[in-house]
Amino acid sequence: MTEDPLALALILLAATVVVVTLARRAGLPAILGYLCVGALLGPYAFGAVRSTETTQLLSELGVVFLLFTLGLEFSWPRMVAMRRDVFGIGTAQVVLTATAVAGIAWLLGTAPLPAIAIGGAIAMSSTAIILQQLTEQSEINRTHGRIAFGVLLFQDLAFVPFLVLAGALTAGDLQFSPTRIAASVGVGALAVAAVVFAGRFLLRPMLYEIAHSRLRELFTLAVLMVALGAAWVSHAAGVSMATGAFLAGMMLSETEYRHQIESVIKPFRDILLGLFFVSVGMLLDGAVLAREFWLVAALFVGMLAIKTASMTIAGRIFGMPTFKAVRTGLVLAAGGEFGIAILTILIKDRVLDPEFAQPLLVAVVLSMVASPFILRQNRTLARRLSREPANNDSGSSDAASSTGAAAVEDFAVDVASREHVILCGFGRVGQSMSRVLVEQGHEFVAVDLDPARVRAARAAGLPVLYGDSSDEEVLDKIGLEHASVVVITFADPSVAIGIVQAVRALRADVPILVRAQDDTRLQDLLAAGATEVVPETFEASVMLAAHALLLLRQPMSRVMRLLGGIRRERYTALRGLLRGDHDLPGTENEFSEELKSIVLPPGAWAIGRRLDEVKSRGAAVSFAAVRRGSIVGRDPGPETMLRQGDVVVIYGTPEALEHAETVLLTG
Repeated sequence: MTEDPLALALILLAATVVVVTLARRAGLPAILGYLCVGALLGPYAFGAVRSTETTQLLSELGVVFLLFTLGLEFSWPRMVAMRRDVFGIGTAQVVLTATAVAGIAWLLGTAPLPAIAIGGAIAMSSTAIILQQLTEQSEINRTHGRIAFGVLLFQDLAFVPFLVLAGALTAGDLQFSPTRIAASVGVGALAVAAVVFAGRFLLRPMLYEIAHSRLRELFTLAVLMVALGAAWVSHAAGVSMATGAFLAGMMLSETEYRHQIESVIKPFRDILLGLFFVSVGMLLDGAVLAREFWLVAALFVGMLAIKTASMTIAGRIFGMPTFKAVRTGLVLAAGGEFGIAILTILIKDRVLDPEFAQPLLVAVVLSMVASPFILRQNRTLARRLSREPANNDSGSSDAASSTGAAAVEDFAVDVASREHVILCGFGRVGQSMSRVLVEQGHEFVAVDLDPARVRAARAAGLPVLYGDSSDEEVLDKIGLEHASVVVITFADPSVAIGIVQAVRALRADVPILVRAQDDTRLQDLLAAGATEVVPETFEASVMLAAHALLLLRQPMSRVMRLLGGIRRERYTALRGLLRGDHDLPGTENEFSEELKSIVLPPGAWAIGRRLDEVKSRGAAVSFAAVRRGSIVGRDPGPETMLRQGDVVVIYGTPEALEHAETVLLTG
C-alpha cells in the first residue's frame, strides 16, 4: 500500500475510469462501478488504498452536495405538502423496522438498549445511492420516489437519537435517560430553524450583491460557503450534515439564481459523490463474507425482507395501494451509511459481540452493493411480490408517468418520420419558436441537453428529446432526412457551428436557420453552411428603429425598404460596437420565463379545485398543460378540475412559478 498522496489519487482515478466505463458499457449503474472500485482497491482486497479521516470527510461532502442540489428542486410549500410522507409514513417505517429488528436481536440474546441501537441502524437506508439511482431512472418524482424521499428525510432526523444512544452505550452509561435524546433533538431543531431563517432572509440579498459583482469565481465561492456552512451548523448541533445542506438548497430554490447555483455545484457533487461510493465499497470484507457466508446471507435476506415488509405495512396504514407500498419498500430495503456509522461505533467499543456484529456489518454493506440492482428492477420485483398483473399496474401514477413519457417518445419518433422542423435547443427561443410553429400547423421535434427542461417539456406532452444536437446519430434519430428546416437556437456560436457542420455532413440541401447574439462569428457560421444567421442584438435594433420611424410618421413602404436593405446587407450598417464595462463576451441573461412541472401529492390544496380558483389566489402564470396518466391536456381551460397525481405544467417568471407552486400545494 503506497503512502504517496499523488500515487493514491492516480490509482483511484485510473481504476474508477476503467471500471465505471466497463459498467456503463455493460448497461450497469455507475454507482455499482464505484462500489466495485472501493471493494477491489480497499484494505480487504488488493489493499492499494485505505480509508482515512480525510477521505471519509470528502466522501460525506459528496452526500452533502447531493442533498443540496436536491433541495434546489424542492420548495418550502412542497415540503409542507409532503408532511404526511415525512412525518407520517417516515415515522411508521422507522418505528416498525427498528422494533422488529430490536425484537429479533433481543430474542437472540442481545441486551435491550444495544438491540434498540441495532434496530435503528438497520432502519436507515442509503440516501445517496437511492436518490442518485432514482434520479438516473427518472423516478424521483413518481409516487414511490416521492414517498421514499420523504422517508429518507425522516431517517436523517431519526439518526440523531439512535446515534446518541450508541454513544451512551460505548461510554458505559447504562443509566441512559430519554431526556438526553430530547435535549439533542431540541438542539437539532434549533439548528434547523437557524438554517431556514438564514436561507429565507439572508441568502437572497447576499446572492443578489454577489451576482451583480459579475465575478463568477466569487459566486462559486459563495455557493460553496452556503452549502458547507449549512452542513456545519446542522452537524455541530448533532443533526446530519446532509439535512442542513438540503434545507439550504430548499431555501435557495425560491430564488432566481437556482439554475446557476445548480450548475456551479454539480462538478463538486459528482466527484465527491463518486468518492463516497468508493469509500462504501472499501468496507466490504471478503474474508468475513467467505468465512461466515451462510450467516451473512441470512442476515442479508432477513434485512431486505423486514425492511420491505415494514415499509409495506407503513404504506398500507396510510392508504397506499399494495403495489406502490411494496415498490417503495424495495427502494428502501437496503442498508445505509448512517446504519454503518452506528454499527461501527458499537463494534469499535465492543458493545456487540464481534462474531455477530462483523457479519451484520458485511450484510449491510453487501445490501448497499446490491441496491442498484434492486432499484433498477423495483417495478418488476414489486409486481411479483404483490402479485399485481402486468396489465393492471398501468393504473398507478408510476406506470402512468412512464406510459406518458413513452407516449411522448413514440410521438416524437412518429413526427420524425414525417415532414417537420427540427429545433436544436429548447430554451426561451426554442419554446417561442415551437408555439409559433404549432399555431401555424407545423410539426416539430426539439432536442436539448438540459435534463430538467426536457423533463418539463415531456411532462407537457411536447416532442422534446434529450441529446446532443451536434451528434449525427441523434440528428438521424430525430428525422433529419425528413426535416424541412433546421433551427439552431443556442446562443454560443461555437456550439452552433458544430451543429451546422453535423447537419451538413448528413444533408446538404436542408435550410439551416441560426440564432446568434451578435455578428462576431457570422461569417464563420455562413462558411460552415448556415442558410441564414439572425443576430438577435441587431434584429432588436432593427425592430426598435422601425417602430421609432413609424412613430415619426415615416411611410410604411419606406420603413419596409429600409429594413429589407439592412437585412440583405447582413446588418453591415449596424456593425461596430462601443463596448462598456458590463458588456462581457459570452454571457447571456437568464431566461425571463420558463416551464415548471408540479406533481400534486396527497394533501395538496389544489386537489379537487379548478384552475380559475388557483388563479384567483394570485397565481400569475400560464397553465401550459395538465397531464393525467398518459393523457395530456394542453392549454387547459379555467374550469379544469385538478386531481391527486396530476402533473401541472406552468409557465412564467421564476418568482411567479414559486408563488404558483405555493398556491397549488398550500393554498
